Amino acid sequence: MYLPKYFEERNVGALHRLIRAHPLGTLITRSADGVEANHLPFELDPEPAPFGTLRGHVALANPVWRESLPEAESLILFQGPAGYISPSWYATKQENGEVVPTWNYAVVHARGPLHVIEDREWLLGLVTRLTVRHEADSAEPWHVSDAPEPFIQQLLGAIVGIEIPIRLLQGKWKLSQNRPQKDQQGIVQGLSARGDDAATSLAKMVRDESL
Repeated sequence: MYLPKYFEERNVGALHRLIRAHPLGTLITRSADGVEANHLPFELDPEPAPFGTLRGHVALANPVWRESLPEAESLILFQGPAGYISPSWYATKQENGEVVPTWNYAVVHARGPLHVIEDREWLLGLVTRLTVRHEADSAEPWHVSDAPEPFIQQLLGAIVGIEIPIRLLQGKWKLSQNRPQKDQQGIVQGLSARGDDAATSLAKMVRDESL
């Protein structure tokens, strides 16, 4: 990833927060046939320090767990808030007109070896934790135990666990840090005026970064 210093985010806590807020990762692996990409939600465990561990699961029928080269690191991409930035929001547009559009975004890249786990108790613990987390905002949360035990056991037999100890964690917060503060203020106002959740989240990140 091209990573200019002024866009680099090195705070592990901030990187972990983005992963937890946007847990659907793109898992990129290498096999004998080339590069493969799979999309799956991950659980982030902050241990071991400094970067933690990612855990998820794939279908038994998915060849990624059998065909990934054991000597090759996997790469997992997490995409945070993103959006188009209009040059009409820049205060400097009125001064010299030397402005162009851009795209702001926040992303995290995690690298590490892919370990396969087929233990059903491990898998049950993982899917239970994922369910509890993602049902937390529901008025009537669904629990794994709501389904019949034989049915759950059948489904556990159809998935395989993925565990990735993170060896390298990188963040790119491209939030117009290279623009004057008055332009950053214009970006915050422009994004906020859009009113949708993605633009509001991105505006907050630009505002926090410009403080």
